[in-house]
Amino acid sequence: MARIERKEYLDWLIRWSGQRVIKVVSGVRRCGKSTLLEMFREYLLEQGVNPQQILSFNFEDIELEHLTEYRALYQAIQSALSPDKMNYIFLDEIQHVSRFEKVIDSLFLKSNCDIYITGSNAYLLSGELATLLSGRYVELKMLPLSFDEFCRGVPDSVRRLPKTEKFNRYVEIGSFPFIAQFADKEREAKEYLRDIYNSVLLKDVVTRLKIADIQNLENLSKFLFHNIGNRASVRKIADTLKSQGKGVDQKTVEKYMRGLIDGLLLYEARRYNIKGRQHLTTQSKYYAVDIGLRNLLVRGQEADHGYVLENLVYLELIRRGYETFVGQLDDGEVDFVTKTPDGTAYFQVATSALNENVLQRELFPLRKIVDNYPKYLLTLDEAFASADYQGIRKMNVIDWLLGD
Repeated sequence: MARIERKEYLDWLIRWSGQRVIKVVSGVRRCGKSTLLEMFREYLLEQGVNPQQILSFNFEDIELEHLTEYRALYQAIQSALSPDKMNYIFLDEIQHVSRFEKVIDSLFLKSNCDIYITGSNAYLLSGELATLLSGRYVELKMLPLSFDEFCRGVPDSVRRLPKTEKFNRYVEIGSFPFIAQFADKEREAKEYLRDIYNSVLLKDVVTRLKIADIQNLENLSKFLFHNIGNRASVRKIADTLKSQGKGVDQKTVEKYMRGLIDGLLLYEARRYNIKGRQHLTTQSKYYAVDIGLRNLLVRGQEADHGYVLENLVYLELIRRGYETFVGQLDDGEVDFVTKTPDGTAYFQVATSALNENVLQRELFPLRKIVDNYPKYLLTLDEAFASADYQGIRKMNVIDWLLGD
């Protein structure tokens, strides 16, 4: 399988290379973290780094099981260090090592160690490690393929298709790097997605949280995947599941939801009061890390094309480095408010705005915002795809995803 270049992510590693901080790459299982590190190691070799200066450990490999005790790992690394040169140390899926923070902290004390770690959980940087490394690390939050990357990774038979057909494949089978080669093989794609889902659920959620009732966890997972883009609260979810005969108490729902978010299957989009410029702590929305996984869990049900499109835009916004919220107005809502050091932007998402009533409905909340930050309406419309409505720019969402 040909590897797909992840230029933005690779450039991030290159930019931070040699800096006196620990580089942390987090992301859902099989989103491409190990391949990214492999590409970066190749870059180092091309720059003249001696292979003996590169120490790489992938703790998903059973052959390294004897190094999952922190003292054994530290001794193995210590004995292999080149004393008078910079050592590039890669610790892949580090969460498998007990008390791994002790190893990282000790290595960081050495001036000739450049440290890179990856993990498949949001809690990688929680608790003791976050406290220990405070101010001493930078984090790259990695996602599966963007639509642009997907188009570059599919077989030639799919690459030659019109962009709208490629987009439909992307929505159907999802965005995991390995799956792009199955863009013309739906059955194989679904089998691979099922394996990813089970791996994350069992290894990253059930095992960590010591969950005995896996069925209730799956019920909650399917509920949240089906209701992407809808406001949700722990109480509302618990009441809904109870009415369906799948009852779990609020405390359990909260615990399971945190597990799914920490396992990076779901992302929480918090609300932001635009007028008051303050973050809200209730009624968040939740989005799937991959629409292919969502299709796997809710197949046979209503497609909810608008919410699916909204989910894709949300992922692309955070992929591009925007801090992204759901915008709250006194009498309405803006799909997304993004924040960066450079400023703010607002996004509305709709499958189509060719109907005049729909167009005015989508423009209304954007027109209520009185500042001069950029405002966008993204749709799937091909006719009249681009327009400007008194400073609100309408764009075709597929072109926007491709960076056009």
